[in-house]
Amino acid sequence: MGSRKKVRTEVTDEPDGLMTGQLLIAMPSMNTPHFAQTVIYVCAHSPEGAMGIVLNRPLASPSFGDLLEQLEVTPVPPVRQIDLFKGGPVDAARGFVLHTTDWTGDGSLMVDGGVALTASLDVLKAIADGGGPARGFLALGYAGWGPGQLDREIQDNAWLSAPASVDLLFDTQHETKWRRAMAILKVDPILLSGRAGHA
Repeated sequence: MGSRKKVRTEVTDEPDGLMTGQLLIAMPSMNTPHFAQTVIYVCAHSPEGAMGIVLNRPLASPSFGDLLEQLEVTPVPPVRQIDLFKGGPVDAARGFVLHTTDWTGDGSLMVDGGVALTASLDVLKAIADGGGPARGFLALGYAGWGPGQLDREIQDNAWLSAPASVDLLFDTQHETKWRRAMAILKVDPILLSGRAGHA
């Protein structure tokens, strides 16, 4: 979908420090507009870098139907709709569907715990026809980190990490998702400062 820029999504077998399938929760001190109070699902993390999808930045436009029309995916209007999100600041013209693994295609990246990421039009066609995965959303763009960058940001207390659940990934209570992600760690954001230690 969108531009054909190569996204590195390979995950190595090296387990130490890898956060694939985990949530990243922005610390209250994070004031970068793209990431303030965001919750990110890490889809791939290796020594060569990391990529993830922001879970709580819904887009009012375009609608799913409008996007299908632009991509010439039928039927329009679709039999079924999914939400659109701003997935991150990198490659914002490219679309990624984060979804449950009850449906997968040839290009699907299996992430963890019943969650997959698909960047091909096949998943959009399946959804438009009324099928596809039971739960999912379309993210435009992604969050990306170079080699060692995410690890350094975590050490610098920019992010907390927490286990992910399918319900938190795909529920529609976007305004409270950041606080609820903090609550997984039994952390009150009001009590945190930029110099707090890791949870």
